[in-house]
Amino acid sequence: MAQYLRLARPYFVLLAIVTVGRWMLSFRVPYEVGTDKMSLVTLTIFGSIFYGAFGRRWRGFTLLQAVSMGAALAFVTQLVILLSTLASYLLGLDTYFNNPRALNVAAAIPLGEALGRRVGGLVTNMIVNGIVGMLGWALGALLPSDRS
Repeated sequence: MAQYLRLARPYFVLLAIVTVGRWMLSFRVPYEVGTDKMSLVTLTIFGSIFYGAFGRRWRGFTLLQAVSMGAALAFVTQLVILLSTLASYLLGLDTYFNNPRALNVAAAIPLGEALGRRVGGLVTNMIVNGIVGMLGWALGALLPSDRS
């Protein structure tokens, strides 16, 4: 796991930027207008493809390592989402993290239910990004093996 975390440092910088951007948009732009402009889920999908492909070609990742990298990226990202949701509730703020549409419900829900949904998202997104990491690994075969 430590190897994945070291390799993912550029991803974590992007994760921080998009998270801060998402928080800032929360206070200025309605959810329906701004949520797709700073998407942590989209960032994770692209990260999983990227690390799967480049990990295979230039780091010698096996298929299992690409899956693990995708799952690790998803775990960290979903943890950020869960903690941002918790902070939104505890601080009494309306943000993109506790918006009913973000939680796939019609109206506001209590903190416990929201966190339960976020834990479900954590598990689901780890599986999805593991699969996406496989796709990236497959695409890695298309990359040149040297720097030419």
